[in-house]
Amino acid sequence: MIRRATPADTEALSALSRTCFTQTFGHLYDPADLEAFLTEAYAPDILHTELEDPNRATWLLFEDATDEAPIGYVTACPAQLPHPDVAPGDGEIQRLYILQGHQGAGRGTALLNTALEWLERDGPRTLWIGVWSENYGAQRFYARHGFEIVGDYSFMVGDHADHELITRRPARLPSE
Repeated sequence: MIRRATPADTEALSALSRTCFTQTFGHLYDPADLEAFLTEAYAPDILHTELEDPNRATWLLFEDATDEAPIGYVTACPAQLPHPDVAPGDGEIQRLYILQGHQGAGRGTALLNTALEWLERDGPRTLWIGVWSENYGAQRFYARHGFEIVGDYSFMVGDHADHELITRRPARLPSE
């Protein structure tokens, strides 16, 4: 089950975000860098502000309708990636994470499609996603959904710079 997150979900989203990021990438960083990033990106006050922003949307994934704890999420927003072709009106999938042990069975695709539909609710537009350069599974996943690598940048986790790839999917007509 997928439902749109509200400000009432702030604490659950903060805990889920911290856990998902740590499960996926925590082994890469010095503990101080990891904690600095988690505090900067996923603090409840930061996420509460994001959830109140009408230009952003986050959806929570649950194993089924009776579960209270989400197992994944996706966040969509206006494009913010540092690429010269990012234009006003472009959209971005900023985060897509599912807890380890719950990945597969089309859950990531369901989350991605929910966010893409929201981003394109007023018609086709160019869409962007940043993905870690060594996350080959995610790169293949986004490529299957029409995203191509068009650039790169440094993504900071504390004082550690990750090599991040920028992917783009051009605006599509409804028949595509």
